[in-house]
Amino acid sequence: FFFKKMVMSLTFPAWRNSLVSSKTAKVQSFRLASATSMSLLLKQRREASTLILLRHGQSVWNGQENRRFTGWCDVPLTVRGRVEAVGAGQLLRSRGYKAKNVDVAFTSELQRAHETCELALASMAGAEQHTWSSERIRRDWRLNERHYGCVQGLKKDDPRLQEVYGEERLTEWRRSMHGKPPPMERAHEYWRPPPAPLTESLADCQSRAIECFKDAIATAMFDEEDLPTPPDLRTVIVVAHANTIRSLMAAFDEVPEELVPKLHVPNSVPILYRFDRSTRKPVSRKLQSAAGESHARWLISAENHHAVREAVQSGGILTRALFEKFDKDNDRILTVAEINAGLSELLKDDEHPPDCVVLAVAKEIAREMSHGEEITLSEFERRAMMASKDLHDQWVFSNSINEPFP
Repeated sequence: FFFKKMVMSLTFPAWRNSLVSSKTAKVQSFRLASATSMSLLLKQRREASTLILLRHGQSVWNGQENRRFTGWCDVPLTVRGRVEAVGAGQLLRSRGYKAKNVDVAFTSELQRAHETCELALASMAGAEQHTWSSERIRRDWRLNERHYGCVQGLKKDDPRLQEVYGEERLTEWRRSMHGKPPPMERAHEYWRPPPAPLTESLADCQSRAIECFKDAIATAMFDEEDLPTPPDLRTVIVVAHANTIRSLMAAFDEVPEELVPKLHVPNSVPILYRFDRSTRKPVSRKLQSAAGESHARWLISAENHHAVREAVQSGGILTRALFEKFDKDNDRILTVAEINAGLSELLKDDEHPPDCVVLAVAKEIAREMSHGEEITLSEFERRAMMASKDLHDQWVFSNSINEPFP
């Protein structure tokens, strides 16, 4: 065998070289085709503008011991709130969103949002502080928090509110779209001149937030010509407040009016949407549900996962959405196979990795189910609550949801 091989190499050098050249050409052609296909695939995945929504860090008036109707009152962040803002920036940078790639940042006129924006961007820059500038931050009063009228500045558990207005009216103001407190009078301690309203419902707040998106934010994402990134690839960040972000999310996801007040927006947890320039609508796959659906992708870390527990608690919109997404035969029962099949489908989203805590929770539930076991919605919700409490370990978290696309 070795003799024949040696003879062939000596006798037919041209034939041998031709064969090697042919094989090399095929390999090179395959590599070129693969590289071209990968380039086209990456181009298709990248050609969408990214909108990052971020609620400000904890303020001195939304801690557990001093919860007030803050509204347009211009209160600062707590130390914890500043740490949350820096942590949000670090998380974004670790996922590839650096400050130098942020074309424009929008924030409200209130200092708690503006400071969060500056801290997050500085953290996103890391050691490259020269790559960002506060000149890219644009402030817009339409992103201010909802105005709470005459109760603005008062503690939410103030017994005088119960005595004067009653629990039912207070609940209506806070948990409905159209309920609103009585208007603020000019003599009120926290009265502000126009454009500050005298009171607002959540619907009023949503109206101005959507107006801001259409007039300013969408213009920066899709139309402006003097920004460093082409319109199809831009990244814009909006740092605002619970009700203005809730309002934008409801508009993007077409959430039914009765469910809008139930949308939970935790402090300093980045929420990502990908937009198509031609339609100006989100392009990421939705979590479908009769109770609600969302294009959003939440960036979760070991430090902030506890803030989204409310979204996966009993009756939470994301838990119910996930259950109904997996329940293909609509029998109101889930098996391990159904959960795994649903997870595989969600992980095929080619727009952005599904960094949502509910996916990690669902994987944990499936992992702990025995073969042949079936669970109902109420049991799924109970296990979701238990699983969310166990996501404190970064290693567990990373191996649960931060996976590459198949």
